[in-house]
Amino acid sequence: MKEPRENEILQWAREVIQIEAEGISRLTQSLNDEFLRGIRLLQNCQGRIVVTGMGKAGIIGQKFSATLSSTGSSSFWLHAAEAVHGDLGRIKEDDIVVALSYSGETDEIKNLIPFVKKIGAKIIAVTGKEKSSLAKYSDSVISVKVAKEACPLNLAPTTSTTAMLAICDVISVILQKLAGFQEKDFALFHPRGSLGRRLLLKVKDIMRTGKYNPVVAEDTPVKDVLVQITSSHSGAATVTGEDGTIAGIFTDGDLRRNLELHPDLLRRPVKEVMTVGPTVVRQTDLASECLKILEQKKIDEVPVVDRENRPVGMIDVQDLIAAGVI
Repeated sequence: MKEPRENEILQWAREVIQIEAEGISRLTQSLNDEFLRGIRLLQNCQGRIVVTGMGKAGIIGQKFSATLSSTGSSSFWLHAAEAVHGDLGRIKEDDIVVALSYSGETDEIKNLIPFVKKIGAKIIAVTGKEKSSLAKYSDSVISVKVAKEACPLNLAPTTSTTAMLAICDVISVILQKLAGFQEKDFALFHPRGSLGRRLLLKVKDIMRTGKYNPVVAEDTPVKDVLVQITSSHSGAATVTGEDGTIAGIFTDGDLRRNLELHPDLLRRPVKEVMTVGPTVVRQTDLASECLKILEQKKIDEVPVVDRENRPVGMIDVQDLIAAGVI
């Protein structure tokens, strides 16, 4: 075989994308009353959405079930072959089984149908053959029929699996919208993801306290303040008044600005050179909101105060980076 040229390879790539894009576009023809019946069944499901399939359709099914679970629909993946070897016990009467099979004639799926029916669970078929055995015994049939596969032999599942993946995403998104699933709900199911950290992590979870949060009185000499900042590995110290509430903050910036102005800076009380009325955050504020404040104010650290405006911690950009908020 003659070695293909670069432009031929690129042309092949474009053809595959074009064929699969057309396959997805055809799915709009499947958005009919039968599709709506399937959506309503899933919306009103009192149990769980059980997704099953074999081969490449099974791989799509695993992703489908995972997407459902992360967007508010209780779901689990069931291997069609394992189902008839004991895993059928996981299916309950109130569940809905979504069976993925392009041909609708996959042996493992066909063998599963009578037992699912006996249990009493409803079946939704996602298939390319609306007159298949699977479709015949399903309560709803969602078509993913495509004109041809992107495979040059029209054999390997390519366009069909892309279409199946797309319709599964469509179902997931619609159920998410119908359930009123919000960003905060998504974060609850993804607490270790970046979104979860942004929406769930609070200032109190990552702020520095104790010896890592230097707090000094107004009359403390700057020299002693610097010693505390250094020993705490911090970049600033919170300054309090006689009543214990926050009066100011002393940062590296304050030090640099006052070095030339005051030759005796190290002996001066910190209240003379501190930043008065600094920006503060509350313990209950979201860490993501704290990040916005630092960015807007163009500062590196901010004191954390309680309801009485007393300092309880300190948080800076590095803390937010370490927590994965940035």
